[in-house]
Amino acid sequence: MSEMESKYAELRQIIEAHKDWPGALMPVLQGAQEIFGCVPEDVQKIIAEGLGVTLSEVYGVATFYSQFSLQPKGEYVISVCLGTACYVKGSQMVLDKLSEELGIPVGSTTKDGKFTLQATRCLGACGLAPVMTINGDVYGRLTPDQVPGILAKYRGEA
Repeated sequence: MSEMESKYAELRQIIEAHKDWPGALMPVLQGAQEIFGCVPEDVQKIIAEGLGVTLSEVYGVATFYSQFSLQPKGEYVISVCLGTACYVKGSQMVLDKLSEELGIPVGSTTKDGKFTLQATRCLGACGLAPVMTINGDVYGRLTPDQVPGILAKYRGEA
């Protein structure tokens, strides 16, 4: 059995274990996210068929909650806060600089799979505005000029 076949089998076990539960879609999507690292369309179809719900219902839940991703995320997930305090203090400029440095638009992953860039709402560190996180590491009081040095650390250049 290939690695993908094994993952699909694991997903089917999760579906089977939850299919008779009310609200089964959430735990099944969470399980799928853990197994595959994202919830792509082929996985959504298996979930819809297994739970007897429409593909649009699965897609709607998967896109509503930020914990789910439809595409694989990079090794390093960069989240830039665009909440009010951060935005007022220049987080959009930081986000723009990250996009430029990484060569990808917001919501994308670099071709090498190393970085995913996303905009988020309040990260709860308003006193450090503007703020971003990289896999849980918090960077506050950012300026666009700091971005290249921070990325160099994760690229193994610093």
